[in-house]
Amino acid sequence: MRRVRSVPVSTGNSMAQWWKIANPLRSAWHVVLFSLLKYCPFLGLKNWLYRTTGMKVGKGVSIGLGAMFDIFFPQLISIGDRSVIGYNVTVLTHEFLVKEWRVGKVEIGKEVLLGANTVVLPGVRIGDGAVVGACSLVAGDVKPGSRVGGVPARPLSSS
Repeated sequence: MRRVRSVPVSTGNSMAQWWKIANPLRSAWHVVLFSLLKYCPFLGLKNWLYRTTGMKVGKGVSIGLGAMFDIFFPQLISIGDRSVIGYNVTVLTHEFLVKEWRVGKVEIGKEVLLGANTVVLPGVRIGDGAVVGACSLVAGDVKPGSRVGGVPARPLSSS
């Protein structure tokens, strides 16, 4: 289940009208800041700077190199205490379609592991203690304590 709000557009495609849904100056600042933070090895500094954009970043969160967060609505992202966001993870809170755009909160619980190269789509909740395998597409909620992986992410066996 994804919790997204859909907004139709009357002409053209929704991406061509991005400047109507997000402040262009703020979005440009986020592009610069997030691009620099992708390669910043200092976790405390990274977390503090992400918080300045409105993201909710818990205590002891580790965000790996190359991770990228939504530039238009970072304030819709929350990451719980002691979670690990792996190398090159992408977390989106919006998506553009031809005749509409969608937006939704992404809630990542406490002590969650997002494996390298994972993509998290808008409107998803990942429960406390969940593990998401590398190269996964999280297109739906992940239950607390579960292990998921794949495209789309599905429960993995315990063996």
